[in-house]
Amino acid sequence: RKFKCYQSLVLRSEGQTDTPTLTTPSLPPSDTLQCCRIRADDGGIEELATEKEAEESHRQDSVNLLTFILLLTLTILTIWLFKHRRVRFLHETGLAMIYGLLVGVILRYGIPSTSYHNKTPPSCTLQAGPVSTVLLNVSGKFFEYTLKGEINLREIHSVEQNDMLRKLTFDPEVFFNILLPPIIFHAGYSLKKRHFFRNLGSIITYAFLGTAISCFIIGNLMYGVVKMMQVLGQLTDKFYYTDCLFFGAIISATDPVTVLAIFNELHADGDLYALLFGESVMNDAVAIVLSSSIVAYQPTGANTHTFDASAFFKSVGIFLGIFSGSFAMGAVTGVVTALISLLHLHCFPLLETALFFLMSWSTFLLAEACGFTGVVAVLFCGITQAHYTCNNLSEESTKRTKQLFEVLHFLAENFIFSYMGLALFTFQKHVFSPIFIFGAFIAIFIGRALNIYPLSFLINLGRRHKIRGNFQHMMMFAGLRGAMAFALAIRDTATYARQMMFTTTLLIVFFTVWVCGGGTTPMLSWLHIRVGVDPDQDLQPSQSEGQSKTKQESAWLFRLWYTFDHNYLKPILTHSGPPLTSTLPACCGPLARCLTSPQAYENHEPLQDNDSDLILNEGDLTLTYGDTAITANGASSSSGTSEDALERELDTREHELLSRGTRLVFPMEDHA
Repeated sequence: RKFKCYQSLVLRSEGQTDTPTLTTPSLPPSDTLQCCRIRADDGGIEELATEKEAEESHRQDSVNLLTFILLLTLTILTIWLFKHRRVRFLHETGLAMIYGLLVGVILRYGIPSTSYHNKTPPSCTLQAGPVSTVLLNVSGKFFEYTLKGEINLREIHSVEQNDMLRKLTFDPEVFFNILLPPIIFHAGYSLKKRHFFRNLGSIITYAFLGTAISCFIIGNLMYGVVKMMQVLGQLTDKFYYTDCLFFGAIISATDPVTVLAIFNELHADGDLYALLFGESVMNDAVAIVLSSSIVAYQPTGANTHTFDASAFFKSVGIFLGIFSGSFAMGAVTGVVTALISLLHLHCFPLLETALFFLMSWSTFLLAEACGFTGVVAVLFCGITQAHYTCNNLSEESTKRTKQLFEVLHFLAENFIFSYMGLALFTFQKHVFSPIFIFGAFIAIFIGRALNIYPLSFLINLGRRHKIRGNFQHMMMFAGLRGAMAFALAIRDTATYARQMMFTTTLLIVFFTVWVCGGGTTPMLSWLHIRVGVDPDQDLQPSQSEGQSKTKQESAWLFRLWYTFDHNYLKPILTHSGPPLTSTLPACCGPLARCLTSPQAYENHEPLQDNDSDLILNEGDLTLTYGDTAITANGASSSSGTSEDALERELDTREHELLSRGTRLVFPMEDHA
């Protein structure tokens, strides 16, 4: 005996029939459901469609939106106060969660429960589960109703209050399609590429292999916890092994926004910042694709929750296909945007900014519409646009786009964390299980430890700049959970297991943001991690080092890629870079003149993203200084000047050189 709440949408048609029907598009005509005819009182139809009801609904929606806007306003004012007082024990995201909690308590317990539904609801018998759409015959007229959700028996006479809380409940589609794209795009667009690409191999290892390790460790540990709960009689419904793996995937999505904000404010070590930031950005993309692959795991046979090798490899194939397809779609969209930006739009900065914004947002929606993952697509779209498109924008448009996405990122992120606090009291399907919650905290700690420390050991075997022990401890401590884990958990709360996962994820986010985020500054001091470091000067060599610093740390594959990018892609996709007539063979002269922008011959200014061209093959470039020529691998030929003397003189200047009108910055090897 369950009660389902439906909402009237529109009057479909008129006609005379003796039996009303409940239909859903997913059911064939033979499965049409029958129920008893509902006799409506005189004027019932008019009451359902009265202007008063529509006005009340409009007013309630306005109050709900006003609640979130006031939360954001209060959060911003308090952030200003904290920054003015230099308060670092609580970040703005944790503050937004606290305000959300307070408002949630007021809405849940401070508003009296009133109801006009005192009569016993009409009953009907369904041969299947609840349908999403109902066609109801009321006195010969058909009305369409949509499913809002299930109502507990004890709350059957407080539907109005339930409706208010339901409207405040987070809509996952709003999050994924409106709030998430600017957050992910800003992460890619504002990426500090110099440090990111210097640590790219380590970042990929942590993001891909580390997330998979964390997922399976947490999933298997939680399966043991579920079995123990089953023995103790703490489970009231089904909880499968695939559910545990799904929980391991969503809770492996790290979001150290609090830690990174403090790192940025204190100017912490650039490599540590790049490792944490890069891992969190790539990790979110891996977690969402991994969770989709686990959901797609469907073994053949009667038992759909047992291990099946063919289904496992199919899920692996789905993971690789979705990720690679999303990556390609994001990169291609970024390249298309760069080509469009080559048009002469500099005279119309407003149109240029609007086009850039819409093309960026459409990348996410296009990937989702094609069955890929918008998070991965919009991330690599942002990286591609920062690398190419940004160079083609006018100075005014460059500032506008940067500020626009910064504002959208700030508002969307704080809105999400405010809602997290609100959802603890407004969400109506919480399942609190102390054993599951405690086991989840232990599993997350173990999963993070077995992710960071073993992988760091393996990475250091082939890494010139070792990841020191204090860096590893900080990365272990900074594995916060945040917006992505919360969004993946709330996207599906239909079953008992998913409701328990959502409640546990919410509490884990609270703990990590408040405790781990608030303890970042003391942890930096305790681990003796340097702060106050200029990220640009951090890559410069010390004068005490007497050996050549121009040898690149990056792998040969990435050096090869950047050489190709500098010589061929940037001349095609930007107004800067060497003309193709100087990089392509002479036989390709007509094609080179056709593909090269005319501004490339006239533009002698450096590229705007001067930290992106940082990897070249050794020996590709030569710097002539006085009577001495030095190649990129450190070799020199001089007339009257020694190599050591020349290096000492060069160390006093910026390690930059101009080649074919393009500014190239060389990250130097640091042996400190």
